[in-house]
Amino acid sequence: MFEDMGHANSAELDAVDETARNYFEAALLDGTYKGWLAEDTANAQVVAGGGVVIVPWPGYPGERFAARVWILNMYTEPPARRRGIAKKLVVTMTAWCRVHGFGAVSLHASPEGRLVYETLGFQPSNEMKLGLR
Repeated sequence: MFEDMGHANSAELDAVDETARNYFEAALLDGTYKGWLAEDTANAQVVAGGGVVIVPWPGYPGERFAARVWILNMYTEPPARRRGIAKKLVVTMTAWCRVHGFGAVSLHASPEGRLVYETLGFQPSNEMKLGLR
């Protein structure tokens, strides 16, 4: 996923793999990350995936929990793109968020992903970012 986003430094990619492995091992166990995968059943291969992270948050209007949810780690293997797989995953994840009573779900969109999310009703927000390195 990060390579497709233009990150080419193999040392940085290896480091994020290790960090992510540690995170997912803990977050899947404690329930703060829920993941979904799409499989090409003909080849028994995972072709896409994504997840929802649940993080403590002090609350905001319209949300009844002291938590926020974000969709993240969306990725579809290049040969499986343009088949509606990512859209089905996002529909499944947003349905999960609704069933569990969350008032909103956020995400950060790549230019390619933005097309999928906009068709599902996602709107740009006012979030900003400051690089610290």
